[in-house]
Amino acid sequence: MYATDLRTVPFNRTYIANNELDYLTEAVRGHSTCGDGPFTRRATVLVEQITSAGQALLTTSCTHALEMSAILLDLRPGDEVIMPSFTFMSTANAFALRGAVPVFVDCRPDTLNLDERRLEAAITERTRAVVVVHYAGVACAMDEIGELARRYGLAVIEDNAHGLGGHYRGRPLGSFGCLATQSFHETKNIQCGEAGALLVNDTAMTERAEIVREKGTDRSRFYRGQVDKYRWIDIGSSYLPSDVLAAQLTAQLEAFDTIQARRHEVWDRYHEELADWAADNGAGQPTVPDDRAHPAHLYYLLMPDLDHRQAFIAHLAERGVQAVFHYQPLHSSPAGIRYGRTAPGGCPVTEQVADRLVRLPLFAGLDEPGVTRVIDAVRAYEVS
Repeated sequence: MYATDLRTVPFNRTYIANNELDYLTEAVRGHSTCGDGPFTRRATVLVEQITSAGQALLTTSCTHALEMSAILLDLRPGDEVIMPSFTFMSTANAFALRGAVPVFVDCRPDTLNLDERRLEAAITERTRAVVVVHYAGVACAMDEIGELARRYGLAVIEDNAHGLGGHYRGRPLGSFGCLATQSFHETKNIQCGEAGALLVNDTAMTERAEIVREKGTDRSRFYRGQVDKYRWIDIGSSYLPSDVLAAQLTAQLEAFDTIQARRHEVWDRYHEELADWAADNGAGQPTVPDDRAHPAHLYYLLMPDLDHRQAFIAHLAERGVQAVFHYQPLHSSPAGIRYGRTAPGGCPVTEQVADRLVRLPLFAGLDEPGVTRVIDAVRAYEVS
């Protein structure tokens, strides 16, 4: 657990499960530390069980999984891919690298997800796909988005970097899109420093996904004895993580229920004990619709404006609590202007949210005194 006698409650501290060091030692001593080793296979099964995905392929990052998605969709220069402006730049980068045009749509003021009510107006004859980002692990409106995608013949990709363990109407996130991506970066609930996964739910893409991930070769088929040699078949890159990383990831995935239970305890305390303070100070709390289950990935507050956001972060820092803001709008960023376009109506909610949002410390090792320290620091701030 986090030691509360330290001077600062950090924003994040990686949780260590019981078996990391044993598994790392086993992986190193196994004399085969490259990708797709024994621990990769174990971790893959666990990811598939949590997400109900058709196939999971571990990757070196969620960014690389998104890049694989762009390749698998055969995107060409000028094709358009709709996505929220309120997301990490990797969501857009992966498609811009293929020459596709990111089309930025505003977020909802409640869940901060892509606003499905603005989606249809963004569709043109060049639109090929929609990328949804489940912000804070709270699901997007997948029924409405899925229906629009079917009507217009669009692929749906889930950027599920926040959402491992989240559900929409009882169904796991990562199982809705033809493709979905996961992150195992050190800031995520389940982590191994740097890694990710591509989830393939369209069986027509399964074989090619393996080829793209293996530098464009059919090496995976060779190792399964399906071909007598492997050859260059398609474009691709080296997207396989080391089995050493997969060993650490396996230990984390095996502790999934423990990690999630503790994170939910922290999230729930924040939500309950800060409700009155938020109401009194005009601050917003996360919204989780009744038909969705979130994975307690992050806890945020929406301050009244940018000045209060900055003052609030400084106030918490003075009291030994590290809080941080989050995404800056992609539609108005230099690269967003250069490579993308903004959907009709602009992104005013995104601009407001980006200026107001503050994330509080949330990690599985944060003990009860640490949570209390954060809550007390927040409650000591008054919006004047």
